[in-house]
Amino acid sequence: MDPDGRWPTVRDHLLHRYGNAIGEARVDAMLREGRFVGTDGAVTADEAYTAGRDLWFHRDFPAEERVPFEIGIVHRDDHVVIADKPHFLATMPRGSHVKETALARLRRDLELPALQPAHRLDRLTAGLVLFVVRPGDRGAYQTMFRDRRVRKEYEALAPYEPAVALPRTVRSRIVKERGVLAAREEPGEPNSESRIELLEQRGGLGRYRLLPATGRTHQLRVHMNGLGLPILGDPLFPVVLPEAPEDFSKPLQLIANVLEFSDPVTGRPCRFESRLRLAQWPRSTHS
Repeated sequence: MDPDGRWPTVRDHLLHRYGNAIGEARVDAMLREGRFVGTDGAVTADEAYTAGRDLWFHRDFPAEERVPFEIGIVHRDDHVVIADKPHFLATMPRGSHVKETALARLRRDLELPALQPAHRLDRLTAGLVLFVVRPGDRGAYQTMFRDRRVRKEYEALAPYEPAVALPRTVRSRIVKERGVLAAREEPGEPNSESRIELLEQRGGLGRYRLLPATGRTHQLRVHMNGLGLPILGDPLFPVVLPEAPEDFSKPLQLIANVLEFSDPVTGRPCRFESRLRLAQWPRSTHS
């Protein structure tokens, strides 16, 4: 609260503070609904203003379009949940994605309110994400990812170009600027490394295994695009497409396919594989 004590009631102060932003009618509605609360409960419009008093309120979230895909559970025990995150679903709340996130859905559906992700998968990328059940264990799993003690394997579909010699290891410097949608490569000391392997080619497309040794933002997408092999369905590479309603029928053809590690809590060796498949891979003429 403002320390000057210039307002006779709580409502007067709230109108001064938030009236221009959300309007007088919205402030009054929130007061009627008990949305402004202090340490002793909801406040009313005619309460006397007291300088230095703390009040809280929960902001309204805009409506979010439901991502029409379910989350698969690959493994669950007392320590971790290994989830198969679908395309278009954010891992955790960020920006305009709050309720339509893997974390929010799993907390609700599994009745695990303390569940936390140990790492993050891009919203447009599908596949395996490790969630930690017990808050006290989270540091051990996060450290495992930070120290690169997790082997990650991805699958992607991209154009097949016989002139691109594979397998190869790509190292480059990747920069992601705040407010800029796409990361980019620039000259300088490499801070990213990916191994790119061609698994098979069919109908002008290649199916690729991607093995990141580091975890820069958009790393695999940047490295594939740099080879002249942009991943199918990518709205950022090779060019940033105009903003448009989400087309759930054309997901980015990239899946986090394998997580392999020694569990830092139990000591057990673990290997998990996604059950998701790349939808745009053409069927074999022999199948």
